[in-house]
Amino acid sequence: MSGGIFGIWQWLVVGLIVVLLFARPGKISGLMGDFGKGLSNFRKGMKDDGNEKKNIEEEVTENTDKNKS
Repeated sequence: MSGGIFGIWQWLVVGLIVVLLFARPGKISGLMGDFGKGLSNFRKGMKDDGNEKKNIEEEVTENTDKNKS
């Protein structure tokens, strides 16, 4: 008796994952909410970095223009 495609250890790992994910009500929705918050903070940070880069480039061009005159 080989147990089909999956052995006992594979089923135990799958069972453990299921128990961890579904042990408490609302755990998955909380996890996804945290993921969404992290993603939005990441996007906000990337946008802010882009604005800082533009500001730095503008300052550099202003300084080089002042030095030329």
